[in-house]
Amino acid sequence: MTINITLHSFSLVQHFQYKNGFDVFSFIELADRLKFSGVSLSLVGANYRHLGSKDTDHMERVCAAIADHSLSLDVETAGTKPSHLKQLISVAKQLRSPSLRTFTHHSGSKNQMIARTIADLAQVVEEAASAGVVLLLENHEDFTGLEMIEIVQAVNHPSLKILFDYGNSQMLLEDPEAALEAMLPHIYSVHVKDHALVEAKNSEVGWVIGVPVGDGTLPIQSLTNTLLAHGIKRFSFENSWAYKAPIRSGEEPKGEVVLGQNSFRWVAPPFDDRSLCIEPGALDPNTLVEYEYSALLRGWESFKTMVANLDLG
Repeated sequence: MTINITLHSFSLVQHFQYKNGFDVFSFIELADRLKFSGVSLSLVGANYRHLGSKDTDHMERVCAAIADHSLSLDVETAGTKPSHLKQLISVAKQLRSPSLRTFTHHSGSKNQMIARTIADLAQVVEEAASAGVVLLLENHEDFTGLEMIEIVQAVNHPSLKILFDYGNSQMLLEDPEAALEAMLPHIYSVHVKDHALVEAKNSEVGWVIGVPVGDGTLPIQSLTNTLLAHGIKRFSFENSWAYKAPIRSGEEPKGEVVLGQNSFRWVAPPFDDRSLCIEPGALDPNTLVEYEYSALLRGWESFKTMVANLDLG
C-alpha cells in the first residue's frame, strides 16, 4: 500500500513568521527535500496565510512550483459561512486542490453549533461537487466523533467527508481511538500529530501541548494501523511543536477516559523546550525557528520509522 504523506504548513509556523525569506516556495522546496509526497497549505488569515497572496498570478506560480517538484497540494480554511466557503472552493479549484478542509466557528449550545454547521454545509456541497472539490470537516476541538457523524449524515452528500485529527478529541476528553472508530466510515484524510497533557495549577483542568511526533502520549501506531486497515492513505504530517490549547471547560471524561491514564496521562515538569514548550513567547525568534525545525525532523523520522515497521500488505 502506498501512503501519501504531505507536509502541513503549520509544521513551520515559526519559520513563516520569523525566518527571513521563508515563504510558500521555500516550504515547497523543503517538503520535496524531506521526501514528502505533497504539501498542505493553511489559507486561514490575511493573504491566505501560508499561500502568501490572493493574486491569481501568484497562485499559478505556486501551482507551477508544485508541478516542478512533482508534489501534490491540498488547502485548508476555517469557518462554515457559505459565502466564505464558496469563495475558498473557487480558490481550491484554481490551485488544483482536490479537497478543502474547514471547521466550525459557531458558538452556543452544542445542539445549536451542530444545527448551524449542518445548515451552512448543506448550502455549499453542490458547489463543491461542481468544482471537483471534496469538502472536509475536521474534528477541531469542538465536536466528538459521534457529533461529527451526525453532521455528515444530516448533510448526506458525497462531497462532504471528514478530516480526522489524531489529537483534537483530547480537548473534549474523548479517547482518540474511540473518536476514530466513530468517524471511520466517512474519513477522507488525516492530520498526524502528537500531544502531551500538562496539569493546570489553577481552576483549569489542564493543557494539551503539541510535541514532536513520538514524544507525546497519543497512540500513534494504533491510530495509524486502524486507518490503514480501512484503506485510508491520505496523511498530512503536522509538527505541532509549541501549540497549546486548553481542555474545554465543563467537559466530562467520555467513555473509558480517565484523566492521568493512558493517552490522558499527565506529563510532569521539568520540561525541555525542544520537546514540550509551554511558553514559546519566552523564546527569541531564532531559537523558535531552530527548535521548530529540530522538532519537525525528529518527529518525521519517528513517524517514518514506525510506518516502515508496519505490515502494510
